[in-house]
Amino acid sequence: MNSQTQEWSTDPLIWGNGERQLEVFLEPTCPFSAKAFSKFDDLLEKAGPDNLSIRIWLHSQPWHLFSGVVCRAILAASTGNSGKKDAKQVMSAVFANRADFEFEDHRTGPNLDTTPNNLIHRIEQKSGVGLAENFQLSGLEKELKLHTRYARQNGIHESPTFIIDGLIDPGMSSGQSVDEWHQRMFGS
Repeated sequence: MNSQTQEWSTDPLIWGNGERQLEVFLEPTCPFSAKAFSKFDDLLEKAGPDNLSIRIWLHSQPWHLFSGVVCRAILAASTGNSGKKDAKQVMSAVFANRADFEFEDHRTGPNLDTTPNNLIHRIEQKSGVGLAENFQLSGLEKELKLHTRYARQNGIHESPTFIIDGLIDPGMSSGQSVDEWHQRMFGS
């Protein structure tokens, strides 16, 4: 495959197809984003995939120093044959192994010697998803810019941030239970 000329597209990070929409802005090395991410499958099961759709927007934050590389890796995974399934597997691996993708205190530690290629290889090892070739797709940064632009247009500054049916819900947090989320969204 020639990553400069290949036709490709990302698979949107959407699960479920319900009318009720939950959009969540996640930073893939943020512990609070990890806590929220771990509850999405249970929320979708509780609500029913015909009643709810959950969309993940990647929200790169510069104090997480590998954030841009990890976000691009997730999007690269979504361009493969398994699309969002692979992207989800990459997110799961990064969230489960945060120390391998983050600096200590956002500034020190062994990751100072890590290169982007080391990081991509580490993501592939932890997730079992081959993405190094797709990471180099020409134009993939446009998809990352789309995620960033959408966050800025909505005034998103931190992760996780939750939008229910187009409106930010400042009372929804990663510390709440699936039942509390369901109550906020469906009232029962």
